[in-house]
Amino acid sequence: MRFWALVAALALAAATLSPPSAVAGKNALDTGQKEAVEEVVREYLLKHPEIVVEAIRAFQAKEGQANRNRAHANLASRRDELINDPSSPVGGNPDGDVTIVEFFDYRCGYCKAVFPILMALMKEDPNIRYVFKELPILGSESVVASHAALAAWRLNRDKYLAFHVALLDSRGSLPESKVMTLAAKSGYDIESLRAGMADPEIEEIVKRNLQLADSLNIGGTPTFVIGNQLIPGAITADALTGLVADTRKACRKTGIC
Repeated sequence: MRFWALVAALALAAATLSPPSAVAGKNALDTGQKEAVEEVVREYLLKHPEIVVEAIRAFQAKEGQANRNRAHANLASRRDELINDPSSPVGGNPDGDVTIVEFFDYRCGYCKAVFPILMALMKEDPNIRYVFKELPILGSESVVASHAALAAWRLNRDKYLAFHVALLDSRGSLPESKVMTLAAKSGYDIESLRAGMADPEIEEIVKRNLQLADSLNIGGTPTFVIGNQLIPGAITADALTGLVADTRKACRKTGIC
């Protein structure tokens, strides 16, 4: 209601300061009149500063809802890109009936913490298909690691998971030298891997992932997509199992698995 009180005050000030002929013109208020109106607004806000907080909160709520609506719409319209992009590594059962998509960063502590839960679930449930979406948002080391992993997937898919696990299991900084050491231990030829990383398509894959994440209003890692649900942050084993079960059940009706 205070917002409308401010509107009323502005209207009253404008009506008081402007003659009918001025209101009808393009410049309803001259410089002095504008300054007077601004002073009315200033005095009102000084007496009622809480109205600014209310307005900001209302704007943030409206903007947040708009972003959620946009993300929900894009979750449906860009689903094929989410789950069937041939450039994204795939684990678990490639023909599984439920797909889990994870946006992750190799330097993300929460990604490292939740990965054993994912591995255990895929071991217990052989019908889960898992899509790896590189989202290197934590600095240059994350970018290098993502490029190396994507190049590794293209070079030899059979060795990819071992390399992925090694990167997530690493602690501390992740310089390129360390990434290459982990790659070699996972069975990759370093020179071939470096050549693969230099392919411009690797950078394009990362850019597409970043754009896709932005369209889904994803601002951090890990973020999961399961069925038509977007789940930000680390997730417990029970919650993950429940979401998979719900998605599998809903799939029979919606076809979204």
